[in-house]
Amino acid sequence: MDISKKDRRIVAVVWLIGVIIIWELLAFLLQNVIHDPMAAKKLPYFHTVVTVLMQNWQDLIGDALTTFSRAAIGFLLGAAIGFLLAIIMSFSKTVEKIAFPYLIISQMIPVLGLAPIIFNIVQDMDTARIMIAAYITFFPVSVNMLSGLKEVSQDKQDLLYSIASSRVNIYRKLMAPSALPHLFNGLKITAPLAVTASILVDMLGSSSGIGVRILYSLYSSQMDIFWAAVTTSALMGIISYYIIILIEHFAMPWRKITIMETAGGNG
Repeated sequence: MDISKKDRRIVAVVWLIGVIIIWELLAFLLQNVIHDPMAAKKLPYFHTVVTVLMQNWQDLIGDALTTFSRAAIGFLLGAAIGFLLAIIMSFSKTVEKIAFPYLIISQMIPVLGLAPIIFNIVQDMDTARIMIAAYITFFPVSVNMLSGLKEVSQDKQDLLYSIASSRVNIYRKLMAPSALPHLFNGLKITAPLAVTASILVDMLGSSSGIGVRILYSLYSSQMDIFWAAVTTSALMGIISYYIIILIEHFAMPWRKITIMETAGGNG
């Protein structure tokens, strides 16, 4: 059973309201039932966090844009690398067998361990942010894109070969468009992760960024600012995810038609 856009929005609103209510109830429980003396610092009321956000929105947005812009550059770089790797591996089974194990090994290095190494090498926080975001992005994009390319029917490829289509044209007109759903699945996974990675790099000693705001407010016990900064970070991840969804709708208009036709058939 297909869910309409209106129904999805209603579900999203219900979930949001539910999270807010649970948050407020937990804060009330800590402060007025358990009487935890650290309750306001452990979990302030949601409306308090919103108030602090409104009062400090200029500083928080400035920090968020600093981190988000570097994450976006790294994300685009990693996505391009992952896309090209997938194309190269799909061209040759030998290349795939040689390269794929190294790609898996590269992902075994934790970001928290890799970030200081990269920062010490490049000695530039912005470059380190971009490289870590690219590192987080390229592997899921590459794996998902390669999976999509492999799922293209051999009969369709043979049909294009039979009309003397070149390998480049087959990839441009058949393989790449067919693999787009898989590509966007990878992009939707990695977009929030790239933001998270950039925030982690902020905490290594940057002079600006939302990660610096989180770290400074935590050490200075400004817990209202801390929660406001954490909430801003969460919003950055959500925004990055929906940006990819928006691009997906424009990149694959035929999927909209298919959904509309299916809905009409079900009706």
